[in-house]
Amino acid sequence: MTQQVDHAREQAKAQLQSITEMVGALRVAIDRDDSLEQAVEAIQADALSVQVRCPWQSPGEEAVKPDQYNILLCTGGPAVRIIGTLSEYLEPDSAHMQYQDWGTPWTDYPLTSEEEAIVLEYAQQFYYGE
Repeated sequence: MTQQVDHAREQAKAQLQSITEMVGALRVAIDRDDSLEQAVEAIQADALSVQVRCPWQSPGEEAVKPDQYNILLCTGGPAVRIIGTLSEYLEPDSAHMQYQDWGTPWTDYPLTSEEEAIVLEYAQQFYYGE
């Protein structure tokens, strides 16, 4: 692994740690029925951008709902994002973390099933509708 890729991977690890802490605070707020709005706002303020995209369709067809999302967490060298698919109700039903550095391709950051659940819960705090 090059030093550039190592740096990007370390940034993804740091982002995952931050996400884990924010989701932990969200879970505590839900359990205590306290500060829920603040916990959600902290997550929503964390992302640089949230985007959706629609599947391919033929010209003239009625527009379809988006089926994928992208949450950009940091950019430049390195960059980290969460990508996944949206359900028919425009809610995330999968979450994958990726990282890259200048001139390198997006690379999947390996997540345990527990980490993937945390990242998915983070992604579910955003609005993906029209």
